[in-house]
Amino acid sequence: QVQLVESGGGLVQAGGSLRLSCAASGTIFSINDMGWYRQAPGKQRELVATVTSDGNTNYADSVKGRFAISRDNTKNTVYLQMNSLKFEDTAVYYCNAHFRRASDYYRIVEIWGQGTQVTVSS
Repeated sequence: QVQLVESGGGLVQAGGSLRLSCAASGTIFSINDMGWYRQAPGKQRELVATVTSDGNTNYADSVKGRFAISRDNTKNTVYLQMNSLKFEDTAVYYCNAHFRRASDYYRIVEIWGQGTQVTVSS
């Protein structure tokens, strides 16, 4: 069974930094896109950033210049470095990945992590 395990959330003051990590485990042939999404109370889940297997990145306008996504393909891990955090960055952050199994190579499977809370105090 493939799963994503997130870590690194917590409480930080506005202007501070946090680094989130998300490791994929299980029987994986390859991972395509990996990314981070977030959901604040009363709001829909939204894209934060994604990174392809060859390192191309995409960011929400609200985090450009402050957040940086990266991945280590040898560890099946994606990171999100969050700098200059604002109160409005407070949310549950979810890791997302699209992967292939060797036993069913032509099917791309999407999985989500359990979420990690990021709270920014003003």
